Amino acid sequence: MSENKESLPSEENAEILAEPNVSDDQIEAEKPATKQQSVAKSAGIVSIAVMFSRVLGLVREQVFAYYFGAGFLNDAYQVAFRIPNVLRDLFAEGALSAAFVKVFTDYQINKGEQAAWRLASLVMNALAVVLSVITIIGILFSRQFINLIADGFSPEKAALATTLTQIMFPFILLVALAAVAMGVLNTKGIFGVPASASTVFNIVSLFVGLGMAYWLSGGGWLSSADRNAVPSDAAQWAIVGMAIGTLIGGAAQFVMQIPSLFKVGFRFVPALSFTDEGVRRVMKLMAPAILGTSAVQINVLVNTFFVSDIDGGISWLGYAFRLMQFPIGVFGVAVGTASVPVLSRMASEGRFGDFRNTLSSSLKLVFLLTLPSAVGLIVLGEPIIRLIYEHGGKFSGADTSMTAYALAGYSIGLTGYAAIKVLSPAFYALDDAKTPMIIALCSIIVNIAASYGFKIILVNYGATTTNPAGFGHVGVALATSSVALVNFFALALLMRRKIEGINGGEIIRSFLKIAIAAAIMAAVCYASYYFLHNQFAARSFIFKLIETLVPIALGGSVFFVAAKLLRVGEIDKLYNAFARKLRLKK
Repeated sequence: MSENKESLPSEENAEILAEPNVSDDQIEAEKPATKQQSVAKSAGIVSIAVMFSRVLGLVREQVFAYYFGAGFLNDAYQVAFRIPNVLRDLFAEGALSAAFVKVFTDYQINKGEQAAWRLASLVMNALAVVLSVITIIGILFSRQFINLIADGFSPEKAALATTLTQIMFPFILLVALAAVAMGVLNTKGIFGVPASASTVFNIVSLFVGLGMAYWLSGGGWLSSADRNAVPSDAAQWAIVGMAIGTLIGGAAQFVMQIPSLFKVGFRFVPALSFTDEGVRRVMKLMAPAILGTSAVQINVLVNTFFVSDIDGGISWLGYAFRLMQFPIGVFGVAVGTASVPVLSRMASEGRFGDFRNTLSSSLKLVFLLTLPSAVGLIVLGEPIIRLIYEHGGKFSGADTSMTAYALAGYSIGLTGYAAIKVLSPAFYALDDAKTPMIIALCSIIVNIAASYGFKIILVNYGATTTNPAGFGHVGVALATSSVALVNFFALALLMRRKIEGINGGEIIRSFLKIAIAAAIMAAVCYASYYFLHNQFAARSFIFKLIETLVPIALGGSVFFVAAKLLRVGEIDKLYNAFARKLRLKK
């Protein structure tokens, strides 16, 4: 059992997060001989890996924007990938990982390595069977799914979306297996490899997709500048090639983790049992957890339904959602992924005081990293989108403006999105998946009403002859953000009741200090951008780069100084964590 415990990621000096005044010397003196990882340190590793993934994800989106724009082809692809992508987010960043890590950790502590490895094989085999059946059903009824979530599509666009859905539906099986692999590696203290799986997905899907697009289209394709026009056959074959690349990329992100799995001791067992105690525990946690972590993703499907009658609306929301997901993935998912094994171990050992402090510190860390990100995306959304997507291809200046408005709507709820990534798994660590499920069900119902209401209101603003729907798509983004914030507050209040407090006073004080620093940062970003824009007017790529990066650099520097002056303790903790990491490498 001693070897077993050493291999687990621990809450090493959880006071790093909870006690800002602990010195480096004290930490080094108290550090055990074995190599252990704190939440802050593990989150840093995951953040770096996820950051590369998100950057490459943006590159992938740039390729889509350049070649396919914001119209017929990209709308069809976005809707076709919506269902498997929603399931990817649930499995890779939510329900399956959290449920599996909880049970797998208990098995390692109480039943030993052999039982834990057998559980991993049984879960993989069960998922392969269940998701294969779901995949077959999804392929057979793809047209019905498209008609359900994209009721406003024309027959031609719906037909293309159906074909793309059938190609990409097996993606859910591949990503589920990758999620189990990620859970195993996380409990063994390995965070970088599984977090890098998405990087491999983006690289493989992009290059294979472009190669297939070129081959299937006959060496090139042209799509009409009119987003309402039906594209040529070559252009439609090109987007089919990108769908094939997406599927192969999904396989790559599982395969790349296999060597690490065997390295930590995993051995595949060719057995299947849905009645096994461990499998039933995972499924019991996962079933309600799917709804518990899926509120945002299910709400995205709701968004798709409400904007399917807005030409370009799905693409605008898709590009904006990708940008909003960047800080969520780099920070929110990173902190959540790093904290799940630690919280699960604390809960299993009955150490609820440490559980409370670690959860509180993780939330404060999320606020520090995501609140300024949200403010920055709201203030600098237009130059960022112009720099990334508008390069003389199919993505126009009007698309930039509409995507920027959608990004602002999504960014209002960014911090709530990220905090949910920490709070929901914390409930699973306590063997409570029902609470997040109930809240999620309520939030989905509220989102349907809010999306309808906000769309009806905002469709009357900003309407033009080319865009008669005005800012209707922004109303849908605002509804999603509102629901995410309500979801977060509900989870926080119920968690406070469940563990008799979450250090709420500390969290509120930290949030207010961070908000003040972010407001100062926003003013600097706004002033510097408009000064530079008046000077350069985004005349070339270099000027676009200057108009975007200079305000970001100035704003980031001002935020850091303001946070230091306001004595935001998490700033020092992050700095100390990275400083220790650098010293260890030396």
